[in-house]
Amino acid sequence: MKEPEEIIRPDSQHFIEQAIEKDLSEGKNGGRVHTRFPPEPNGYLHIGHAKAICLDFGMAEKYGGKCNLRFDDTNPTKEDVEYVDSIKEDIQWLGFTWEDREFYASDYFGRLWDFAVSLIKRGLAYVDDQSAETISDQKGTPTQPGAESPYRNRTVVENLDLFYRMNEGEFEEGSRVLRARIDMASPNMHMRDPIIYRILKTPHHRTGTTWKVYPMYDFAHGQSDYFEGITHSLCTLEFEVHRPLYDWFIDQLKTDDYRPRQIEFNRLNLTYTVMSKRKLLELVKDGVVSGWDDPRMPTLCGLRRRGYTPESIRRFVDLIGYTKVEAINDVSLLEYAIREDLNKRAPRVFGVLRPLKVIITNYPENNVEEMEIENNPEDEAQGRRLVPFSREIYVEKDDFMENPPNKFFRLAPGREVRLKGAYIIKCTGFVKDDNGEVTEVHCTYDPETRSGGPQADRKVKGTLHWVSAVHSLDAEVRLYDRLFSDEDPSGHKDIDPREFLNPGSLTIVKGCRVEPSLADAKPLDKFQFQRIGYFCVDNDSRPDSLVFNRTVQLKDTWAKQNK
Repeated sequence: MKEPEEIIRPDSQHFIEQAIEKDLSEGKNGGRVHTRFPPEPNGYLHIGHAKAICLDFGMAEKYGGKCNLRFDDTNPTKEDVEYVDSIKEDIQWLGFTWEDREFYASDYFGRLWDFAVSLIKRGLAYVDDQSAETISDQKGTPTQPGAESPYRNRTVVENLDLFYRMNEGEFEEGSRVLRARIDMASPNMHMRDPIIYRILKTPHHRTGTTWKVYPMYDFAHGQSDYFEGITHSLCTLEFEVHRPLYDWFIDQLKTDDYRPRQIEFNRLNLTYTVMSKRKLLELVKDGVVSGWDDPRMPTLCGLRRRGYTPESIRRFVDLIGYTKVEAINDVSLLEYAIREDLNKRAPRVFGVLRPLKVIITNYPENNVEEMEIENNPEDEAQGRRLVPFSREIYVEKDDFMENPPNKFFRLAPGREVRLKGAYIIKCTGFVKDDNGEVTEVHCTYDPETRSGGPQADRKVKGTLHWVSAVHSLDAEVRLYDRLFSDEDPSGHKDIDPREFLNPGSLTIVKGCRVEPSLADAKPLDKFQFQRIGYFCVDNDSRPDSLVFNRTVQLKDTWAKQNK
């Protein structure tokens, strides 16, 4: 795979833009572009949905059209208002708005019922008393015609009577369904008398107990598009084989030349993760993760909590583009997008994850200086800040070695390093505990090497970040990594993806020290801990108990591991 920096999206339009512009040039639908995003309110949105959101809302924006938000709430057994609210929050977070066009498939239950009754009256639908399993067995194979149901030739009167009684709750769930009467010999399996209504006696979160029968997705989706005046129904590739059925229903429903057009594109698959809502729900229910917003999850709320920005996700979607070919996208490209974004916007701060005390023996006791340090070299407008410096400081434990190799340019006996924004110091000794672990390093400083001093430009090979021991704040840092260690955890036959869980996906580091400017940091504020990575203030954080999540490391360490 090419490095992310080498990937350049072509200037040419993708095939969906070309199709829309062709329709506009031919004057179809009165020159309108009207799309829709139709999520099921049975789970939280993930990064794959972001691709569809960017397309649906993006095409409407580009061509001066409209995009509806329409919840596909046709299965009350799996739906919850919690999911509705989270979906709306995620779309708005990504930067899109549906204005006053919030709809639900349940808005059309009455019209869908009337359409089903119309199909029955025209001999195009019938009630089947067989189980769903039997009906499935009778479908045949792609090369073998299906078997007709023994109930296929019921009279219109009998079908209407049974359909009404189904909705009155007279029959048990699974005992009867309504099927479209199309063609049991069709080469397209979806055209072989598909089920369009089933009995469900679960109350609906919007319609209560009004309905005992509910439409199937294929029956509700296209008709809802038609009712709303949708011009371009953009779906992922698995719905390509459903398109003839989509068109057949529209043909039975339409009264003029208007018809929505379904166009399919490749879905977003990502390495080192799973994208199935069912499998993600299992991770939540089994306690593998702390919830839908666990920062290791590919959900939009999880990515948000981890510190991803909407701009980075939209940039990632733009980089991978839209095609007709299914592929698995490298998660390193997503990580590149967030690094690129945070490099420009995230203030640089000092955070020491595993503190080692350094005592500067020739620095005046009780003296404190304010070191002026730039907040972001990529953005001068972010200005500068003051960081307190004192006789005792903390550096990273890994930045000191008693017996270093030749190319170790950090702190060691007799060696000099620069403390970023402050002085050059030289190690003169160290203290060990009874276990032989270094607990304290002694140094001297050169007072002329501070910024503006006569030796400010003196060169040394190493520069370390640091915090004042007395002024720094205690913090907990959560080091998140990829949830799975396998590139394609769902791609192994008969192996549960959980077999590939990465045991190092979360490391909680307590006793970290951060500079005092972070005392007022709010949840979701983002920073670059210099030399370490990008971090985000977690929702659990409090002024007296700071918690930071690692968004991403400064470099892609996985690429090196897998070479």
